[in-house]
Amino acid sequence: MLDYLRNLVVGSVVGLTGVEELSEISELLYTQNYNADRIRIDPGVVRGLGYYTGPVYEAELTFQITDEKGRPRNFGSVAGGGRYDGLVKRFTGQDVPATGVSIGVDRLLAALHAKGRTTADTAGPVVVTVMDRDRMADYMAMVGELRKAGIRAEVYLGNPKNFGNQLKYADKRQSPIAVIQGGNEAENGTVILKDLILGAKIAENATLEEWKDRPAQVEVPRADLVATVRKMLAP
Repeated sequence: MLDYLRNLVVGSVVGLTGVEELSEISELLYTQNYNADRIRIDPGVVRGLGYYTGPVYEAELTFQITDEKGRPRNFGSVAGGGRYDGLVKRFTGQDVPATGVSIGVDRLLAALHAKGRTTADTAGPVVVTVMDRDRMADYMAMVGELRKAGIRAEVYLGNPKNFGNQLKYADKRQSPIAVIQGGNEAENGTVILKDLILGAKIAENATLEEWKDRPAQVEVPRADLVATVRKMLAP
């Protein structure tokens, strides 16, 4: 599909820029093991031409259920959105990059109920921090591995320049663990796992000597990411 679209917009700078954005999105999804059975690039998806300025998307539930009369039914679309960089400027005069999604809450809750997945989980997600924007695919891959193992996880999508803000975000999300991989760790094939819950408890109650004896973070081989996170999350 990407090759077809490239040929279709030959000679258009705007068109080729859009196709390259779709290509980058596709690569990031692929690193998280979202393949053609989950994600499809479809030029037939059209949303709000008056204000969307980039990729748009829709989320559909494809599994079937049986209604009260025994007929098969699909839930269909439960969310949609996209990028609209110029929308905020219309009201404030200030350029603000923006992207968003609208969720059909009632339909989504009905689908979760049908799948028996309405039990609340109050634990926050593991947050993968971003030390280098050019390595976003690596961070997305970590999130994908954690999710595949049944561990809630997300990557930090704000401005990565202030690392303290990333940890504040993780704290706000009630995250139990922050995953950190800077250039040195990437070169050594390791990741740092920061135990945010233990760290908070140590900072609150422990003496300086106790705090030194009980480090709230560990550095482990990259290949041991999932196993170590699972061990840290175990009750």
